[in-house]
Amino acid sequence: MKAVTFTFSIPRYLLGSALGGVSDAVVFGGPSAISLSRLPDPELPGDRWVSLEVIAGGICGTDIGNLVYSASPILEPFASFPAVMGHEILARVVDVGSAVSGVSPGQRVAVDPIVSCAVREYPESEWCPPCAGGYPAACARSGESGAVHVGGRPLARGITIGYHSDLPGGWGERLIAHESQIHAVPESLDDKTASLTEPLAVATHAVLRSRVGPKERVLVLGSGSIALSTIWALRALGHEGDLVAQVKRPNEVEFARHLGASAVVTPGAAAREALLGTGARAYKPPVGPEVYAGGGFSLIFDCVGNRSSLDQSLRFASPRGRVVMLGCAAVVRRLDLTLVWAHELAVQGSLGYGREQWDGESLHTFEVVFRLLAGSGARIADLVTHTYPLTQYRTALSTARHHRKSGAIKVLLTP
Repeated sequence: MKAVTFTFSIPRYLLGSALGGVSDAVVFGGPSAISLSRLPDPELPGDRWVSLEVIAGGICGTDIGNLVYSASPILEPFASFPAVMGHEILARVVDVGSAVSGVSPGQRVAVDPIVSCAVREYPESEWCPPCAGGYPAACARSGESGAVHVGGRPLARGITIGYHSDLPGGWGERLIAHESQIHAVPESLDDKTASLTEPLAVATHAVLRSRVGPKERVLVLGSGSIALSTIWALRALGHEGDLVAQVKRPNEVEFARHLGASAVVTPGAAAREALLGTGARAYKPPVGPEVYAGGGFSLIFDCVGNRSSLDQSLRFASPRGRVVMLGCAAVVRRLDLTLVWAHELAVQGSLGYGREQWDGESLHTFEVVFRLLAGSGARIADLVTHTYPLTQYRTALSTARHHRKSGAIKVLLTP
């Protein structure tokens, strides 16, 4: 099969870190750690596994951050290389193991890429606390090899498909997945909408975990698919209060409004006016930017994760407000945390998906997304702005990286 593979190494890390900001060729071209390869088709390692052909694999901002080496290397011990990338996966079932039930050849499925204790095939009695509690994204065994054998050896370490040497991701033609990772896609969903299941689930999990009140004043920072998915999830889950979206470009303004934002602002003066409109009052310290008292947003979703967005989140939050970090923040220099304790802010990280208690049931986040989509009139498929074949992966990555120029929101690779 053809697949886009990534191989981490210290020399390439140093080269990419030093020159990646200068040229895409350094991080996506010949000198880079990423290439289009021809690999053997993966074989089923057991009777609870499923063989899949890829329909589409999404490019995530986290992928770009890792490829251009702007992300922190702190999670590298929980990955294995070389890896076929791509953790946003829409696929079609080709074959199933003898113990698999619930899906059959020909069905479309969304793949949960998290590598859990179940995927590692540990007995349920030996699952780690996060997996036993329904949240495998925090699996305590992600740095260990698994009980199941792939290619004659124990399953390699790793948090997720896409950064795993034994489990190819969605930037290839074929992959395998454990039955616990497979979620049948409703026939009513078109391929573009279904390809967004994973980012929609990231947003849905964050909104459910935030316990947002129905009339709470909410601010969403960010212009990408996660930010726009968060706006959708808030409205789809019943939020009726003020929902302010901060975006940068005209096409993102249109999307944010369509998905349910009650007001859309750009960073800077317009965002400041929205904050003052909540009743906040501005004060100028002797050194540094303004601070505010009164008003503010009781819940902020930071879907950017850089120093500027985190600083804004802390300043714009109301006293005892909550900041949910959905942007993959890494090392943040010169971030003033005074307001965290001075205003008793709750800063909460959010990652992935798992079992949700929703509408009186215990469901996987993907299943919640499918049900919400069934009742949503939003044009979710329009978030897919660009689609490229695997052979044009360098163009696809450049389009996603330079989204300000390209207008990209979600870029897909298809075999």
